[in-house]
Amino acid sequence: MKRRNFIKKAGIAGAGILSSSSLFGAISKVNNSNSIVNIGIIGSGSRGTGLTSVINNTDGINVIAASDVLPFRLQKCIQKANTKVKGYQDYRALLDNKDIDAVIVATLFNSHAKIAIDALDAGKHVYCEKTLTKGYDGIQQLINKTKVSNTVFQTGHQYHSSRLYTHVVDLIHQGKVGNIIAFDCQWNRHGNWRRKVPKPNLEKAINWRMYREFSGGLTAELCSHQIDFVNWVLNETPEQVIGVGGVDYWKDGRETYDNVHLTYSYASGIKAKFSCLTGNAKDGYQIKVIGDKGTIIIDTKHAWFYPEGKKNKIMGEVDGVSGATAQWDNDKGYNINLEHLDPSKQALVDFREAIINNTVPLSNITSGAKTAVCVQMALDAMYNNKIVKWNNNITY
Repeated sequence: MKRRNFIKKAGIAGAGILSSSSLFGAISKVNNSNSIVNIGIIGSGSRGTGLTSVINNTDGINVIAASDVLPFRLQKCIQKANTKVKGYQDYRALLDNKDIDAVIVATLFNSHAKIAIDALDAGKHVYCEKTLTKGYDGIQQLINKTKVSNTVFQTGHQYHSSRLYTHVVDLIHQGKVGNIIAFDCQWNRHGNWRRKVPKPNLEKAINWRMYREFSGGLTAELCSHQIDFVNWVLNETPEQVIGVGGVDYWKDGRETYDNVHLTYSYASGIKAKFSCLTGNAKDGYQIKVIGDKGTIIIDTKHAWFYPEGKKNKIMGEVDGVSGATAQWDNDKGYNINLEHLDPSKQALVDFREAIINNTVPLSNITSGAKTAVCVQMALDAMYNNKIVKWNNNITY
């Protein structure tokens, strides 16, 4: 898939990474005549409210409704929007609103499947935040529902929509790093990952990420983005995973681990390592794609190429990509300059384009489900201290 024109500013916002074929037939795209997609936010915590802020500055999308079981969070989301928003405590009442074209599901991890299925049953397009859903049963149920739904479904792995990441994937597929040897991925932070709780009885409702009943912890909330990227690059899923973790630093009653270390093995022989710390933030977020011709290093906004066996020098062009210049950047190699939108905004632009054009987003039910399977494998490996094989019982 060649995308040589991504450098051009005029094409950044409007270009959707979408399949060329439609699975949806002659369905009604939106409930209004001016191609404005009206959004309902289900789950107005930090992510739902944050996406509301992004939507405020995104053409063709309006937030017109929001739902949350905690009134103070719902009110904060309503106040954040630059449009008139109707609030609901019960998301099912939001789904009954015929003016809503699509919903963003940004609730507790273990509730994604039920809410997304209800939204599809209500005829809404769905943007379901990562990780797709918790547990193999929920993954399969959601896959099955999308197969019989005439609406768009997008998984919220926003880096899958990033034009920088797409460009890097293209470079890798064109042989930039040669034969891939391994991936080395990390997402390190220094903080307890807790949110302030106004009342003790709201602890689990607010800090649900700390409890296994509701959450997949660091693996689901952070590592999943990078796992999704590796599956995307390799166009395959891992055969097995081993992993360790623990509550070793923040001994505060949490159940999910404050550090995780995972290694996935792929049939091609490639190994992909993922680590996530909460007691040291050195280098933060980083992906290394390691090949026999060089290494590409990616963070959330930038990428660099470090060739094998070449000395520092300035290059004017990288592989003839129009406008994509590269210059040596300290120890990181040649900087790959590419103009691109914030990934969360680009993901929402892609979602709207998929709805308007009846097409399948690149970050779809299949890619999201496969990453969710990888996450569940990792949780089983760490919690049960065993090697976990790929689950062949899921049908896509």
